[in-house]
Amino acid sequence: MMMSGSVWVRSNTGAILAGVAVAVMAGAAARPAYAIKQFADEFKAVYVKADSADPAEKALATEVETAKCNVCHVGKSKKDRNGYGHALADLLDKKEDAKDVAKIRAALEKVAGMPSDPAKPDSVTFGDLIKQGKLPGGPVVQE
Repeated sequence: MMMSGSVWVRSNTGAILAGVAVAVMAGAAARPAYAIKQFADEFKAVYVKADSADPAEKALATEVETAKCNVCHVGKSKKDRNGYGHALADLLDKKEDAKDVAKIRAALEKVAGMPSDPAKPDSVTFGDLIKQGKLPGGPVVQE
């Protein structure tokens, strides 16, 4: 029994579409969510020194590579930020400032001098945490 081309297409269209949908969803689920690329790139350019001999700098490079977007965010939603992410968000607009390297770097510098716990003005600064090889927003919490 021979099927014509149009009968084969009609009978297998649902299966093909389902396969494509599964492939797209699997690909999307496999990729981690990333922060605003330009902000993440500038953070790395300023603070990450993977080839350094300094143990704290190597530790930070490892932490940042593992944390990815969770340097500034918590959980899987880009809308949820940690303290460091909130401090940067107060100074930067993701649409207007994404290409303004000078403004991004100025914001990184300003936030580095801020206390990591706003409720405790004498707490260690975000910059001090970075110098210690720690993520400025604290350890990544797995959900």
